[in-house]
Amino acid sequence: MAASHRRNMPNDVMLGVVLSFVAGAINAGGFLAIGQYTSHMTGVVSSIADNLALGLVGLVGVGLTALIFFTAGAACAAILINWARRHARRQQYAYPLALESALLITFGAIGATLPHAPIMVMVIAPLLCFIMGLQNATITKISGARIRTTHLTGMVTDIGIELGKLGYRKVARLAHHAPVIADGKKLGVLVPIVLAFFLGGLVGAVGFKHLGYGFSLPLAALLLALASPQLRPRMSRAV
Repeated sequence: MAASHRRNMPNDVMLGVVLSFVAGAINAGGFLAIGQYTSHMTGVVSSIADNLALGLVGLVGVGLTALIFFTAGAACAAILINWARRHARRQQYAYPLALESALLITFGAIGATLPHAPIMVMVIAPLLCFIMGLQNATITKISGARIRTTHLTGMVTDIGIELGKLGYRKVARLAHHAPVIADGKKLGVLVPIVLAFFLGGLVGAVGFKHLGYGFSLPLAALLLALASPQLRPRMSRAV
């Protein structure tokens, strides 16, 4: 029950791996579609600063739009989850996943029906940023900020730290220093998520190459499959 409101570490890892795969696929497929990555805001904020310094006001506006929609997606996830905790606790994590599924279908429909033109890119880029913000905030809320799925910098850094601890262990033993303990459980969470993002990126790129915008539909179906067990009404027990 990956989207269950009752959480444990295996559930969090399972959901994190799937969402990381989806994020990688959207990021790669979206780049081939519009020539812009939408899953991480570090580059976006840097581009805003660069373009502002160069006086490229139009590109500054593009970056600000991406940042605003990513933030709005994260805010939307928080609103859905906090509302559901008070009114439909069982569905609190299913709602944002179902919304992301619907938005991916919308993305595919827009790309399939509108001609490739600047106006289409102006619609799709903010939509993808909103989806990424929605997803990242959802897994952040679910995992208690232990897992992120739309960007890898922090996770790769943490992997490096734990590998450094493993590498230092022998040095510490030879130097008679206090032992340094690597967090194997943390590595067991982070490594699969990073690999899933890479695999998703590969699948997204190949999928867009062969299916066009239709590559988003299997991803939408996967998210809906995660959410649907919690969205179905609970059967009452016979007395």
